[in-house]
Amino acid sequence: MSEGAAVAIEGLSKRYQTGHGSITALDDVSLLIPASTAIGVVGPSGSGKSTLLHVVGAMDRPDAGRVRVGDVEVTTLDRKQQVAYRRTIGFVFQHFHLLPVLTALDNVAAPVLPRDTDFDKLERAAQLLAAVGLAGREDALPSRLSGGEQQRVAIARALINEPRLLLADEPTGNLDTHTGGEIVDLLLRLRDERGMTLIVATHNQLVAARCDRVVRLLDGRVVDQIDVAGHEEPEAVLERISRIEP
Repeated sequence: MSEGAAVAIEGLSKRYQTGHGSITALDDVSLLIPASTAIGVVGPSGSGKSTLLHVVGAMDRPDAGRVRVGDVEVTTLDRKQQVAYRRTIGFVFQHFHLLPVLTALDNVAAPVLPRDTDFDKLERAAQLLAAVGLAGREDALPSRLSGGEQQRVAIARALINEPRLLLADEPTGNLDTHTGGEIVDLLLRLRDERGMTLIVATHNQLVAARCDRVVRLLDGRVVDQIDVAGHEEPEAVLERISRIEP
């Protein structure tokens, strides 16, 4: 099992211009995320959760600050280097973004189908579907899968390049409580089995409280960090998380 990538975030700021002026999405955010840990990022809508993941994932550029993932200085990459970097990490989103005309197997393999690889693409895709509990559903179209099953396919797809870092943006947002809990179980199990670093942005306090650490954002700033593993009871973690939630 390979070790996940450590993530170092220093002085990260990001503003967006709108017709009504400037909106601050991130305001001098600094975080150190050890390799192979699971971090839950919580906060109300507009607190900067998704922007943080987009910058770490090289989907957006900050106005100031730096991000280092493993030995990669993310914030200095040019466009071609960004594309190469994004192939080394995994993304899971609230919306599954599966291609409706492709089977589950082909959806998982889709990111690597256009490229030469040193592994059998469909064989790895089948192994990943089995890993997320979908063995035997390889030929199913997304329309034949439940929401939870579609998210499992999306998670398998995010693992096709064996990433050392997995970014999950509201991965349970479109699921009921029971199914969402199953997806969290799956993400944490895969983290344990594969040694990945996992960053989960979520509105769901119960989801965040199951991570190793919870980072609370408000108006683009870090207002609290809670070390969960071995330090606090779940009830105490939830009380701290909800202290300033609207």
